[in-house]
Amino acid sequence: MSELENLYREVLLDHSRRPEGRGDTSGFAVTHHELNPSCGDEITLGMSLRPDGAIETIAWQGQGCSISTASASVLTTLLEGEDPATARDMIDEFRAMLRNPGAEPPERLGDAAAFQGVARYVMRVKCAMLAWVAAEACLLQLTPAVDS
Repeated sequence: MSELENLYREVLLDHSRRPEGRGDTSGFAVTHHELNPSCGDEITLGMSLRPDGAIETIAWQGQGCSISTASASVLTTLLEGEDPATARDMIDEFRAMLRNPGAEPPERLGDAAAFQGVARYVMRVKCAMLAWVAAEACLLQLTPAVDS
């Protein structure tokens, strides 16, 4: 295993053991629930915007494997404070990275680049995408006029 693969493994393990953003999703402007029926992983993600339109807070609750838990944690750290257009772009970049195993992940994805290896395991891609799909749905509810 390469040094980079070891680093990515450590990032995933750290986020799955001590997930960021896990908490009560009531009281948010919007929430969205996603379920992966093939494995039973599920997440409810809540999101609110600041008056300037940027993402103020994100929280999630749910259960799932280490990949879905770590992915929700990474998403929380990456998207908080971003404007919805940038958040949508990052979601698209994450999705593209998982669809193209050999593609170089964009630098701004930060710790999310650790999921690049998941692309080799088709059944695990849904686990990694669960929180990102929920965030995308929340953004559509919060800013429908901005969506194209």
